[in-house]
Amino acid sequence: MWKTVVRRFLIMIPQLFVLSLLIFILAKMMPGDPFTGLITPDTDPNRIEELRELAGLNDPWYIQYMHWIANIFQGDFGDSYTFKVSVASLIGDRGMNTLWLSLVSVILTYLIAIPLGVIAGRYQNTLRDKSIVLYSFISYAIPTFVLALIFLYIFGYQLQWFPTSGTVDVSHDKDSWGYFWSKVYHLILPAVTYAFLATTGIIQYLRSEIIDSQTQDYVKTARSKGIPMKKVYTRHIFRNSLLPIAAFLGFSITGILGGSVFIETIFGFPGMGQLFIQSISARDYSVITTLIMLYGFLALLGSLLSDIILSIVDPRIRIE
Repeated sequence: MWKTVVRRFLIMIPQLFVLSLLIFILAKMMPGDPFTGLITPDTDPNRIEELRELAGLNDPWYIQYMHWIANIFQGDFGDSYTFKVSVASLIGDRGMNTLWLSLVSVILTYLIAIPLGVIAGRYQNTLRDKSIVLYSFISYAIPTFVLALIFLYIFGYQLQWFPTSGTVDVSHDKDSWGYFWSKVYHLILPAVTYAFLATTGIIQYLRSEIIDSQTQDYVKTARSKGIPMKKVYTRHIFRNSLLPIAAFLGFSITGILGGSVFIETIFGFPGMGQLFIQSISARDYSVITTLIMLYGFLALLGSLLSDIILSIVDPRIRIE
């Protein structure tokens, strides 16, 4: 298996190279540049032109691309024109916020979805099943930004149970427990909102797999041997039904690491998704290209993680 993992990582190199070329060309095709927003009636056009020259924006695109790639191999992703800091430190700070939000969201998603999917599949066509299916339809149909605004208004402004923006209360010392619990407190509402929307697919997949598994020969054989139905579900049906869910786990983890644009923007959560929108609005090329490269790498990594997780859950499957 490890040979396959190494081979997959090697295959990623040309894929990321092609992706980087496409990203850079498309970024340069965007109208304006990072200094366009500085132009006012009182701005000296010569000064703007000097800034563009110093930043290398007047060089041919292939020269700019070669400089960009050379700097990436040295660990230098450039500086953000908007935030006036290095791109690496900026993404590092925002990435940690998104990482914590991702972990909490994924945990909540599976804690909610797996029990509901099992109940819906086991008690098919009962009131419990119909209630869970109705919940799935509602969570699937409602747009992300609508649900986020509803939760923010009810739990943030009306009931005032949760903060409405930010990631931590700055009044706490960084090394204190209060600081830690403040970060957790700020995560709860956006994480619950994301989990409410993300459970739909898992519930439906798990429900369908459990219903299909009930008619399989191995279930009939187990029942004919007198094995109680509870054990049949826990030892046979449930384990086999988890395989499709495990296949999507890698994509779920890496996908949410990219940040949720709507969730982070509405809740004022400074993460990767919010940074991406801000960078596009400001024409911050260095941040945009780095973020899309990171998203591309995460997509490839998610595919590999899903294969590895699936091979661990089902010993019959091994990636060779």
